[in-house]
Amino acid sequence: MKLFRQLCIILVICLAGEAINKFFNLPIPGSVIGMIVLLALLSKGIIKLEMIDGIAKFLLDHLALFFVPPGISLINNLDLLRKEWFPILAIILISTIIVIIVTGLTIQLLKRRRSL
Repeated sequence: MKLFRQLCIILVICLAGEAINKFFNLPIPGSVIGMIVLLALLSKGIIKLEMIDGIAKFLLDHLALFFVPPGISLINNLDLLRKEWFPILAIILISTIIVIIVTGLTIQLLKRRRSL
């Protein structure tokens, strides 16, 4: 019953994120808005970590299951991947490099702020 209550909390926050997305017609996905709402609620102490830690651990332990549908979709669209492999590979490489650079710069900025 505890996990069910924790799941309900997460699902209500996800629903709130989707509702905010639809109401304000934002270009940000509702799932991302839901994560931002959850972060804000956790930061403000409105939701305590203990209120969702069980379901969070369960979901993280079973995270691989969430990658099965996209993997099947990739296999179903292999002909498209064969035709467009170079642009896809270029996008993957460029975006990976950008993520590495932005992450490094962010960590450096946070370390500088913390040392001040």
